Amino acid sequence: MGADHGRVRGSYDTVAEEYLGRIGGELAHKPVDRALLRVVVEEAAGGPVADLGCGPGHVAGWLAEQGARVVGIDLSPRMVELARRERPGAVFRAGDLLALPAADGEFAAAVALYSVIHLEPAELTPAFAEMRRVLRPGGVLLVSFHLGSEVRRMEEWWGHPVDVDFHFLEADTVAAHLTGAGFTVEARLERESLPEEAATRRGYLLARRPR
Repeated sequence: MGADHGRVRGSYDTVAEEYLGRIGGELAHKPVDRALLRVVVEEAAGGPVADLGCGPGHVAGWLAEQGARVVGIDLSPRMVELARRERPGAVFRAGDLLALPAADGEFAAAVALYSVIHLEPAELTPAFAEMRRVLRPGGVLLVSFHLGSEVRRMEEWWGHPVDVDFHFLEADTVAAHLTGAGFTVEARLERESLPEEAATRRGYLLARRPR
């Protein structure tokens, strides 16, 4: 694991409690995200779903409320600790997107919401290949990200000292990396930010591991 992943881990450990307080209820005002997540639940058809970059477990919890069997995975041990505290009936694991703590074909579907934005460009295809590995043939993956081409370095976040980069990504670039990792991209969607969100345009891709 590279040094940059250590920076990301430490930064999210630092803001974990505040992140939970500020972001933990975000799906309540995100109808598009909820609709896409329902697609994932339907596609999983009762099989296990991975929440990759699960943070404090709020998306995993919402998926579980829809009847999904969810496993949340996050780089930050503190985030995993909070997720286990908030969702004691769910399963959470600490792990890196480049080396997921999961068996081959363990999941029927997966979501990676704003987690690949912390990867370096050269890490995208290997990360997606790892996601493909843990998906069953025919399994779907929902990826979301901030649209653009800039890299924002944050050294302060909600008053806490951090050291983390946010990579904005073009939809075509993410689609190309998914294809390069063996996925078939089936749907894409873009939307403007909501009043409750940071002012960035958002992108979503739904991809499938071929059977």
